[in-house]
Amino acid sequence: MRPCAEGRSKKKTRMTGKLENTRNIGIMAHIDAGKTTTTERILYYTGSNYKLGEVHDGTATMDWMIQEQERGITITSAATTVYWDCNNENFRINIIDTPGHVDFTVEVERSLRVLDGAVAIFCAVGGVEPQSETVWRQANKYNVPRISYINKMDRTGADFGHVVEQIREKLGATPVPIHLPIGAEEEFTGIIDLVANKAYSWDESTLGREFSEIPIPEDMIAMAHEYRMRLIEGAAEESDVLLHKFMDDPDSITPDEIIAELRKATILGKITPVLCGASFKNKGVQLLIDAVVNFLPSPYDMPAILGTNPFTGQDEERHPDPNEPFTALAFKIATDPFVGRIAFFRVYSGQLEAGEQVLNTRTEKKERLLRIMLMHANKQNPLKHIEAGEIAAAVGFKDIRTGDTLCDLKHPLVLMPMAFPEPVINMAVEPRTQDDVEKLSIALHKLTEEDPTFQVRIDNETGQTLISGMGELHLDIIADRLRREFNIDVTRGNPQVAYKEAIVNTVLHHEVYKKQTGGKGRFADLVIEVGPADNGIKGLQFINEIKGGNIPKEFIPSIEKGLRAAMTNGPIVGFPMESVKVRLIDGSYHSVDSDQLSFQVAAGIAFKESSKKAKVVIMEPIMKFEIITPSEYMGEVTGDITKRRGQVEEVESRIGNQVIRGRVPLAEMFGYVTTLRSLSSGRATEMLEFLKYDITPKEIQDEVLYKIRGYVPAY
Repeated sequence: MRPCAEGRSKKKTRMTGKLENTRNIGIMAHIDAGKTTTTERILYYTGSNYKLGEVHDGTATMDWMIQEQERGITITSAATTVYWDCNNENFRINIIDTPGHVDFTVEVERSLRVLDGAVAIFCAVGGVEPQSETVWRQANKYNVPRISYINKMDRTGADFGHVVEQIREKLGATPVPIHLPIGAEEEFTGIIDLVANKAYSWDESTLGREFSEIPIPEDMIAMAHEYRMRLIEGAAEESDVLLHKFMDDPDSITPDEIIAELRKATILGKITPVLCGASFKNKGVQLLIDAVVNFLPSPYDMPAILGTNPFTGQDEERHPDPNEPFTALAFKIATDPFVGRIAFFRVYSGQLEAGEQVLNTRTEKKERLLRIMLMHANKQNPLKHIEAGEIAAAVGFKDIRTGDTLCDLKHPLVLMPMAFPEPVINMAVEPRTQDDVEKLSIALHKLTEEDPTFQVRIDNETGQTLISGMGELHLDIIADRLRREFNIDVTRGNPQVAYKEAIVNTVLHHEVYKKQTGGKGRFADLVIEVGPADNGIKGLQFINEIKGGNIPKEFIPSIEKGLRAAMTNGPIVGFPMESVKVRLIDGSYHSVDSDQLSFQVAAGIAFKESSKKAKVVIMEPIMKFEIITPSEYMGEVTGDITKRRGQVEEVESRIGNQVIRGRVPLAEMFGYVTTLRSLSSGRATEMLEFLKYDITPKEIQDEVLYKIRGYVPAY
């Protein structure tokens, strides 16, 4: 791979009109692996920024939120566009920098949904950490090709080869090193590019802007040759032409030919090219940008997007072609204090002028996108026109939510919806002043539009406003935003576990709903079987087994709607129901008195009554944990985890530290950070990630019920 950066353009706004020269990529990693630092270097070296922003001093361009600058973490994904000259071509790279903290994993999920490629960043010391595994699985889910960048090669304990093996073993990937580090830790001085068979070092006096070719160190010549031959042999296996050249003379294979074959394998998901560097020390980032251009796909390289015509029910394809009907997916909603609500969207086909109307297939209503903008963090650059393959933002709409499909008025299409994890923690909030009651309701509604993993509900018994999220940090950030952005001070209750209820056996129920008030009455007759859902299915698994028209098909959706509504309140305490299978077996209707509402109400009553007859348990969220602690505190930490009903599943040694992994109920982990600091003299760190819901032990379930009811009911 050649150092294309030597011929880069410093023009920030030059547009490339070639879709094949567009790259839509995300930067993803575990927290503190260096995502934002790497993105800041990309902005600097491409000429988009004229000075380096740093996370630690709150000047990072992509961390524009006050909370991000104060805490030194990324909370919301930020989009930007840069331009890069390589191989005498100008490339446009749309970048989304995503958070690494597990509480904000929704930002990674919805970003990967619309991206064509990703850069997975790993710490050379920490290697493949828990959130690294999570984001890798998310990328697998959407078949996103990716390259891997092992950052922080200058840190004590950095080990390039160990991280490569972890990528292979823990992620099930096929890592292909195209770089070798020259030295490590304080001795990290440069990089060997195995494709170009050259070595480079960076000039620290120019903040890494200048770099030069150097001889490959003598003690690494044999190693570099061995790795390069493996690389060429792997590339040759993908092409008969290259295979013959490899057999005759491996050195006759050019860097361009190697790049072409590695690119094909990367796009197909067969391999992940592995690079290295030290972004904070300004080493290796230009070669990373070259790799984005050389190995990650353009919109043309991706398969056509598949959707469903809402009127015909037939599947249809949309290709990245400006001449096809306009089709786009809104993947994020944000609120700006100056321009109002902003919808980020990816265009899959067609083109759109600012001010044109589109169809929102969820609402089946027209939306006029008054202004279209190219985003640079929280700054907007207006566009007159947008077309296939591009990512932009729009303002001036009425009702667009995350996951909505926006399409041509005459060619409707519904793209695959986006799925998000359920919140696992609740907290009660109330405004400090009565005047803020209505303001709080409006503000919370706006925040739920932005974040699909943030939910709000009113407790029917206490009247309290309960907010739900992915963790304590998530809800802490929400409360802070209420104060700063909406000028609302709230009183917060203690965080509570978001329990659920679940049916563990199968029951049959017959419900006849009749209502006669003198005029047209109500009538619905249902026979349903309610039980646990099949493995892997979340929410309602609805199976319609009605035959012979006993219930007209136009009433079936209403029955399903009634069941879903009833699932929000379980029979024990009123927690939402978890993963239920309902079979609609039989029923009847009245030609005059039956209607959709009758069957919806009957379904809700039938579900509640059958739940009362079934055996129902309370489910609690189980978290996957990773604790890194100095070896001398190993016993105290594992003993404390065991007391918290935790299970230690794996222990790994890492440079004087012990890495403890396992699972533990969330209910036992509130305030754990303080305890861990006390146990380890402030030297241990922890990471929690939601794993699954599981049945709460009987004694714990009784405690939960007693706290809520003041007594333990018979159930």
